[in-house]
Amino acid sequence: MNIIEVKNLIKKFDDITAVDNISFNVKAGEIFAFLGPNGAGKTTTIKMFTTLLHPSSGKILINGFNPSTSPNEVRQSFGIIFQDPSLDDELTAFENLEFHGILYNVPKKIRRQRITELLTLVELDKRRDDLVKEFSGGMKRRLEIARGLLHHPKIIFLDEPTLGLDPQTRNHLWSYIKDMNQKEGITVFFSTHYMEEADRMADRIAIIDNGQLVAQGTAQKLKDDTSSATLEDAFLKLTGKGIREEGAKGIDNLRNMRRVWHK
Repeated sequence: MNIIEVKNLIKKFDDITAVDNISFNVKAGEIFAFLGPNGAGKTTTIKMFTTLLHPSSGKILINGFNPSTSPNEVRQSFGIIFQDPSLDDELTAFENLEFHGILYNVPKKIRRQRITELLTLVELDKRRDDLVKEFSGGMKRRLEIARGLLHHPKIIFLDEPTLGLDPQTRNHLWSYIKDMNQKEGITVFFSTHYMEEADRMADRIAIIDNGQLVAQGTAQKLKDDTSSATLEDAFLKLTGKGIREEGAKGIDNLRNMRRVWHK
């Protein structure tokens, strides 16, 4: 069963085509990596999946719902870890999770039990009453993962979730995510620039470049198809070695993400 279905998806900003006629599916319970250079269309695609942007054309189904016509049903279906920090630093860890649970109408008894379970999972149970502004970057990321999982989503979207974290924290974060994937069958859709993460964690991978899908398959298939020893080598052969810069429109859209979400 496919929990994400994408067919002929296009997103244009004026005369710029950010996502150019892409098609792929993600199976329920799969860990799926969506890779590409800066400005390739990854974040734009994730924003269309999560109701933050409307496609110019094409079809998207998230858990059987169209993000453009059934945004509330789609939002109930997923959790998301943004590329940028999105916690309220003036609230405690517990209060951040409590507020999220209330927004998603999680009943109080279930919400409190779930908060306790998740804080224990991400090893923050002893810091539940501490203000988030006192947390390290890694602790905040762990709390964001707990928040994203609070309402029992079918899918969790991770937009470069380990960016800037040390190897120990990255390893722990993936351990938590893998644990929830196995225990609850949550589908994981993530983007990353750490090729070893995708190689180690993903069941399948799609690579996007200049808005177009250039390859799909397992990490081993991508390496075999490009005669590469590592996924990073395969990635560079498929996308080139030139340095990329994020387009201005992509940056502006990212800055406006949370404002659009609350409309």
